[in-house]
Amino acid sequence: MSTLRFRVVEKAFQAKPVEVAVPAERPSDYFAKYVFNREKMFKYLPTAVYNRLVDVMDHGATLDRDIADEVAQGMKKWAMELGATHYTHWFQPLTEGTAEKHDAFVEHDGKGGMMEEFSGKLLVQQEPDASSFPNGGIRNTFEARGYSAWDPSSPVFVVDDTLCIPTVFIAYTGESLDYKAPLLKALRAVDKAAVDVCHYFNPEVKKVVAYLGWEQEYFLVDEGLYAARPDLLLTGRTLMGHEASKNQQLEDHYFGAIPTRVAAFMKDLEIQALELGIPVKTRHNEVAPNQFELAPIFEECNLAVDHNMLIMSLMRKVARTHGFRVLLHEKPFKGVNGSGKHNNWSLGTDTGVLLMSPGKTPEENLRFITFVVNTLMAVYRHNGLLKASIMSATNAHRLGANEAPPAIISSFLGTQLSRVLDHMEESSTDELVVLSGKHGMKLDIPQIPELLIDNTDRNRTSPFAFTGNRFEFRAVGSEANCASGMIALNAAVAEQLVIFKNEVDELIGKGEAKIPAIIQVLRKYIKLSKPIRFDGNGYSDEWKEEAKRRGLDCETSVPVIFDNYLSPDSIKMFESTGVMTRKELEARNEVKWETYTKKIQIEARVLGDLVMNHIVPVATEYQTKLIDNVYKMRGLFSEEETRKLSAENLAIIRKIAEHTSYIKEHVDSMIDARKVANKIADEREKAVAYHDTIAPMLEQIRYHIDKLELIVDDQMWTLPKYRELLFIR
Repeated sequence: MSTLRFRVVEKAFQAKPVEVAVPAERPSDYFAKYVFNREKMFKYLPTAVYNRLVDVMDHGATLDRDIADEVAQGMKKWAMELGATHYTHWFQPLTEGTAEKHDAFVEHDGKGGMMEEFSGKLLVQQEPDASSFPNGGIRNTFEARGYSAWDPSSPVFVVDDTLCIPTVFIAYTGESLDYKAPLLKALRAVDKAAVDVCHYFNPEVKKVVAYLGWEQEYFLVDEGLYAARPDLLLTGRTLMGHEASKNQQLEDHYFGAIPTRVAAFMKDLEIQALELGIPVKTRHNEVAPNQFELAPIFEECNLAVDHNMLIMSLMRKVARTHGFRVLLHEKPFKGVNGSGKHNNWSLGTDTGVLLMSPGKTPEENLRFITFVVNTLMAVYRHNGLLKASIMSATNAHRLGANEAPPAIISSFLGTQLSRVLDHMEESSTDELVVLSGKHGMKLDIPQIPELLIDNTDRNRTSPFAFTGNRFEFRAVGSEANCASGMIALNAAVAEQLVIFKNEVDELIGKGEAKIPAIIQVLRKYIKLSKPIRFDGNGYSDEWKEEAKRRGLDCETSVPVIFDNYLSPDSIKMFESTGVMTRKELEARNEVKWETYTKKIQIEARVLGDLVMNHIVPVATEYQTKLIDNVYKMRGLFSEEETRKLSAENLAIIRKIAEHTSYIKEHVDSMIDARKVANKIADEREKAVAYHDTIAPMLEQIRYHIDKLELIVDDQMWTLPKYRELLFIR
């Protein structure tokens, strides 16, 4: 009998909600309590220093070292008043997580004692060991130096006793080794390109900001049940487990009443998130049992990415306080919905205009259509790259089923916006622009009513959908760093806007008026980008065939999808926008291929261990009991009666033998396949070998394990089952 499994099940059933201490103040009063925001800067910094720092944050001015010391002193004073004793450069290496090294605010005082110290030099720059992080061969152990440098555009914050300073992470030779550095470059590129295009409509625009609102989905599992599942513990997902008789088919979990233990966790998480300046707003049950979602108000893209990385770390920490483990893997359970992280992306001007939002005049709507169509062109031209930006060994399990978008990038616009674009495509420029005397130009573009914000239907199978005043990049995985997709998207849109402006200016230079020139180029783009527009069922086989005919990237092999980063078009796009060099792209792909290999490798090793230490021994023990029963039946009944009465047991004995034989044989084959793949020196070819030979074996072996789970006595099965993992909360 599996005593551990039943002990943790019993304990999970007895668990009660943890009491959460709610602050006496209103949320608006304790919001950003632990953030060195502008309010704190103004209080703790000299006025001249504050003004110069704000100029750095708002306009990208150079941060002079002469003010760094004064900023550091103000930060230290504020942080120590909150109980901070340490500081860390907080950065985002290519591990999909965050990294930090804590140093105390102490130095020798020269008199045999210690004093609290924090200089501008320590604030602005530090030297982590670059060779110890994924770097794609850019750094070796014998040339390990790397630099972390403060990002003033993202405010510092205090967690527990540590002052956390958001930073970029670069190699000694200057290449970026993180997500933040190329993200900041991509945001700068789209800002400049969008401002230039905005000047066609409003010369007063000086800055365009990319906004991001993420929706974080996750599962919660009781901590004891989690600990009794080595596959969850080591890989983040269940490598085996038969579906529960009831899962999500009744659709009774989505938006249902939040379980009390979970509600306490959510309350605690929200309070701590608000104190860290993360504007969390929405919480609810998701579709699958024990699946939930939280979402903040949208923010500037760089800050939103930092906040998402911080909230994922905070979720893991708070979950343990409440006796849970949070699962951020994109597909922890087979047969129910996986978890994504929809990225709601838009552009806005410093004059208060959302560029993806329709206006009230024909000219405003032309501006709206300009940015929508250029976004569609960028997505069309780089659809393979955008897919590569969100692809991983874990997200591959989610895409294409259970409400997740398919692994083919397309864009859903909705009926109304599609009609507008079709009308523009089918009409001539002269028909769209009609001179009307002293009233100037009349644009024959159908009025796009305010209702459009709610007038686009929802297509759950669309990876990149227009949703009223933004695009929703739904293919992003729940565990991913949002920066990966945002780097590709913002850089692609920046490149496209530059191309658009060059084409319009060329027409104007030939004597064409501005508005007709804009419309002429847009009409061409609407026609060219039409293959990316799709409003139908993304799961259908017909769409897969249609997507191929349209020339969209339909590749399904994860390692091969990564090749899109190194296509001539991608390299040209990243280099022309100043976001990344060919060397950086090559290094990142090495990291992606190596990470893919290691994740499949770990899963294969864990599955092999579980098979030999849990599954086969338990199945064999149960089989032995059945065999013993058959032999004892022979002592009680005649041969004919025994044959009749033991027929079912004999059939089960045979099934167990067939399943265990298959499992053992294929685990051995999987080990041999790993040995062959591990000898491949090239990281891409090794990843392809793991994808093509080893990953399929995991599912083949799982099928037989799951059959055994249905056969073997429940009292003997050692691993918590889906009904326990998904329905005890």
